[in-house]
Amino acid sequence: MRIGTTGITSAESLVISRLTFFILAPYCSLLLASSLLSAEAKPSDKMTLRSPAFQSGADIPRQYTCDADDVSPPLRWESVPAGTQALALIVEDPDAPGGTWVHWVVYDLTVDTAVLNEAMPRTEMLSNRAKQGVNDFRRVGFGGPCPPPGPAHRYYFRLYALDAPTALKPRATKARLVEAIKGHVLGEAELMGRYKR
Repeated sequence: MRIGTTGITSAESLVISRLTFFILAPYCSLLLASSLLSAEAKPSDKMTLRSPAFQSGADIPRQYTCDADDVSPPLRWESVPAGTQALALIVEDPDAPGGTWVHWVVYDLTVDTAVLNEAMPRTEMLSNRAKQGVNDFRRVGFGGPCPPPGPAHRYYFRLYALDAPTALKPRATKARLVEAIKGHVLGEAELMGRYKR
């Protein structure tokens, strides 16, 4: 039975519905497949660097500075990229009066290392087989924040995942490490703390 003068029969409506389904179904399938592929193609979790001693952007506790014990803070990281063969760490203060000041250089950390404990020794070689470089205090190992009186300085802890060890000897400078890791960085993580006097 026809509905109204411009209506369509129920049979015609059924035919139109079926045609619409068969026309649109392939496009819906393509959209679904595209969504699934996009989800599978998403990169893995980004490498992160944290410290149990302070949150990123927060003040670095006094015990890790030249005003107290001057020991290195504990550090932890996770989600190291696939293919990583070694890790390197640089700690620096870009707000120093004479330009960026390097506080710590560590390299050739093994890929199974995920922690640097508090108060790491100031030795050329660490027990985890990593090497330590020379900081801008002209000493091996960590040198804590020691800014002049005034506004807070920022201290950046940057961890690099590398596709190969550096092959550098102990006591390398930041400049030598940066040159050695060029073209070998698979990922990077950053932690920033502040300190003022």
